[in-house]
Amino acid sequence: MAVQQNKVSKSRRNKRRAHDGLEGANPNECSNCGELKRPHHVCPSCGHYAEREVVATADEVDLDDDAA
Repeated sequence: MAVQQNKVSKSRRNKRRAHDGLEGANPNECSNCGELKRPHHVCPSCGHYAEREVVATADEVDLDDDAA
């Protein structure tokens, strides 16, 4: 079993963890509506991807009261 020979200071220990921090998201503008969205994902507000509609939004779809 490995046993340390000398005490590792808090500063040295924390330097080793310097690259483990999370990075913030990099949002892009939707080409259709201008809202911020994740890159390479369907826009959650309008349902467009690569300048074409992929997902119909809820207000565009007619739902029957019996079916829902």
